[in-house]
This record gives sequence, C-alpha cells and structure tokens, in this order.
Amino acid sequence: MQKKIDTVKTLMDAMPFIKEFRDEIVVIKYGGSAQTSDELKAKFAQDIVLLHLVGVKVVIVHGGGSRISQLLNDLKIPTEFIDGERVSTPEVMRIVEMVLSGEINKEITSLLNSYGAKAIGISGKDAHFLRAKPKDEAKFGLTGRVESVNADVIHNLLREGFIPVIAPIGSDPIVGHPGYNINADLAASAVAAAIGACKVIFMTDTPGVLNKDKELFSTLSEAEVEALKADGTISGGMVPKVDSCLEAVDMGVKKAHIIDGRIEHAILLELFTSEGVGTQITL
Repeated sequence: MQKKIDTVKTLMDAMPFIKEFRDEIVVIKYGGSAQTSDELKAKFAQDIVLLHLVGVKVVIVHGGGSRISQLLNDLKIPTEFIDGERVSTPEVMRIVEMVLSGEINKEITSLLNSYGAKAIGISGKDAHFLRAKPKDEAKFGLTGRVESVNADVIHNLLREGFIPVIAPIGSDPIVGHPGYNINADLAASAVAAAIGACKVIFMTDTPGVLNKDKELFSTLSEAEVEALKADGTISGGMVPKVDSCLEAVDMGVKKAHIIDGRIEHAILLELFTSEGVGTQITL
C-alpha cells in the first residue's frame, strides 16, 4: 500500500509543473548521448509520449555526428574539422543528409510512433522551413547557419497533434542546391526562438555546467556564464553547449537547459521536479 501512496504523491508533486507547461512548446535537442542503448531510447520515447499526453507541445531536433563520421570512415571519404565544426564538401554533404534525414530521423520517428506518438519526420528542406546560408563557404564548404525559420510549418504540425522530429539540413532557394549541414544545437536554438518555445533542452553527455570542484550549477544567468567562460571554468566542449543556450535566450526563449541524456527519464526529471537534473540558463 505504501508504494501505491508514494506513486500518488509523486503524481501530486508533479501537478504544478504539468499545469505550468500544458499548451507550452518545448524544443528538445536529442543528442547521441541519449541514444547509446535501447533502454535509454525507450525511456526517451516514453518521456516524449507522456509529455504529449499531458498537453506539452514537443518539438525534437536531432544530430548524428558520430554516425556520420562512422559512415564516412567506412566509405573512406576524408572528413575534416575546423574549430570543432565539420567541413562539408559536396561528397560529405551527401552522406550527412543520408544519415540525418534517411536514417536517424526515420529511426527516431519510428521509435516514437511505436510507443503511441504521432511523430512526423522532416528536414529543413521540407517546405524550405529552415533557410540557411554558408558559415564560411571557402573554409567550411556546405556547413551552414540558419538564416530564417518558417514557424508556420511547425505550428501547423503541432496544431494537428503531431510531434515534429527535425533533421538539421538547411535549404537554399537555388534549384538543385544540395543544402547545408547545420549544427543541431544551433538549429534547435533557432527553431525554439522562431516558434515561441518556453524552453529548449539540450540532452548531452555531461551532468550540466560544473564548477572547478566538479559540482553542478543548477542555475546560471547570461552574465554568470560569460564570467565562467572568461575565468576558464567553462571550457572545451562545454563552450559551444552554453553558447547555444545563450543564443536561444538572447532570441527570446525564456530558459535553456543542459541535461545529462544518459540518465533515465532525464526530461521528466528536469521538467516535473523542483530540483531538475541539469543546468538552467537564463538572461
């Protein structure tokens, strides 16, 4: 009986958060860290379906860098990174789109649908909803940056009860253009701002932002993030993660979160508990 009572108490504790986020849009960047096992994939799908059932409007943006690198290696196609970003030659771009749109996007969509969701997979090329431009064509080739987002595409899907699953391939109006390889974190920030999301959540392979004693910061302001970057507390691979968060809040998203995608039900723990599980970043 006590176990049943505890279950009800957990539901009651979550009720204020469920009320807060009902009818709100939450963008989730689903990274490879949360896709490392079938069990984690299943927990992720369960989280998304539950959010949908309680009225949260979920939009998913996914990456796939490790899978892209693996296939390029298998095909003996050379790939180069500059400042942590992939140089996207036309040959590399074909593989990027094949993996992101043709494989990972369909896998995530099928997974969610198998748990009862109404997920629909799209790329930024569909209806030209993610217009992009080169980051630096001479240096990075077809690696791009989001120029504009057609928010109506996503709003129409949400209105019809779908969960959009977005592959970050940018479009170009030139006929026959191969498109652009867009960093998934930056794509998630741009989409979140354009569609009026209240939150953007980045699922990563780290607990969040840590201090020099390896303790978690639960909340940081933009000014605090910049100070931690300046003194070296935030460094290495965490820099682009917090920069994506800052870009989102600078464009109008109320809160951005970095959470550990390796934790089971990390999304529900972040949204529906007072403690959360990662680092929240605000203006």
